[in-house]
Amino acid sequence: MGRVIAITNQKGGVGKTTTAINLSAALAEAGQRVLLIDFDPQGNTSSGLGVSPEEGKTIYDLICGNAGFEDCLLQDTVENLDLIPADMNLAGAEVEFQELEDMEKKLKEAIDQKKSDYDYILIDCPPSLSVLTINALTAANTAIIPIQCEYYALEGLNQVLKTIYLVRRKLNPELKVEGVLFTMYDSRTNLSEQVVETVRENLRESIYETVIPRNVKLAEAPSHGRPINIYDTRSSGAESYRLLAAEIMSKESVY
Repeated sequence: MGRVIAITNQKGGVGKTTTAINLSAALAEAGQRVLLIDFDPQGNTSSGLGVSPEEGKTIYDLICGNAGFEDCLLQDTVENLDLIPADMNLAGAEVEFQELEDMEKKLKEAIDQKKSDYDYILIDCPPSLSVLTINALTAANTAIIPIQCEYYALEGLNQVLKTIYLVRRKLNPELKVEGVLFTMYDSRTNLSEQVVETVRENLRESIYETVIPRNVKLAEAPSHGRPINIYDTRSSGAESYRLLAAEIMSKESVY
């Protein structure tokens, strides 16, 4: 049964989509069968893998019942990595969901039937605490929270943790925090190190040993429609996401 991981933070610019793309690709490179779901109306995960929203059906069509799972699935976008893309139509789903019963469970219902086909299903959430994010957390076994190494990181982290606890209490009692991931780490500055130490001292949740560096190649890769392990396989960004994938795979899975 596939392990469903939501990658979430209501703050933009924290490396959420970068992590969704490159962690998925690193897991796929390690031989895992991976499904990546772009659940952000901006569609940056899709474009970061070289997929244009005009190419076919999207996650919007799936959760609204306009298309079946296979109709929306792009197989082997990268070897071992399937994708369900998103486009701006997904923004309208929030309004449409208001009229539906069990609106928080639409994504879960859509993917539950296919969980056994994958080792990992990763969901890139929008940068907001919206009904889409609630859907993703309701569908997930665990959540990864990327946070940038900056002073405001703790404030945003506390907000997303409150949302996760609320979803756990009301909708998904099995939901756990997979881990907090530090991104855009700059070893040349004291600030990055101070943020890491402050979070480690004050947070009870799991924190990954792997830290994602600030890396030019990571920033360039999406414009070429490739994950970092293909765009520049020897870069520090590629190696960091391989280490993160290994760390995730090493955790004893109960899903």
